[in-house]
Amino acid sequence: MFLAGVLAAAAVSAVPAQDAAGSRLEGLALSGDQPIQIESDQLKVQDEKGTATFTGNVKVVQGQTMMQSGHMTVYYAKDGGSPTTGTSRIDRIDVGGKIYIRSENQEATADRGTFNMKTEVVELTGDRVILSEGNNVFVGCKLTVFMKSGEAKLESCGNRVRIQLDPKSRQRGQ
Repeated sequence: MFLAGVLAAAAVSAVPAQDAAGSRLEGLALSGDQPIQIESDQLKVQDEKGTATFTGNVKVVQGQTMMQSGHMTVYYAKDGGSPTTGTSRIDRIDVGGKIYIRSENQEATADRGTFNMKTEVVELTGDRVILSEGNNVFVGCKLTVFMKSGEAKLESCGNRVRIQLDPKSRQRGQ
């Protein structure tokens, strides 16, 4: 669960976090062994640029994870292959236009996002990046998730990171 580790860390430390909250975020993990379904109003593939751009009501589903956004651009590695045949490696995915991600009982919203496949770093940004699991809510402006380690950092909007924790959720997770 992508929030469980952050919730546990915040509940145990009980220290107000202004710049960061970090721990294991597993729900945002990218799974290479499950099929991906993508729907959009339009798809534009540019082999010469190594891009595939999905626009209008973009919906991506992989396993129990679903993402919706206004647009998504997939950037392919320049070392051969073609986006149209599925033989290219993906370097990065940029999404925008109000992002909504749901994985089991967890949700995240943001204005923009970048999934860097080389470094395995996910960044969600916006005026209000909101993470929630039940009654537990985290609010900031930039969430960075390091997929290799499961570490995460939630940054403020110039003020403070806001966290609302439900003590009952900690009891269920133990």
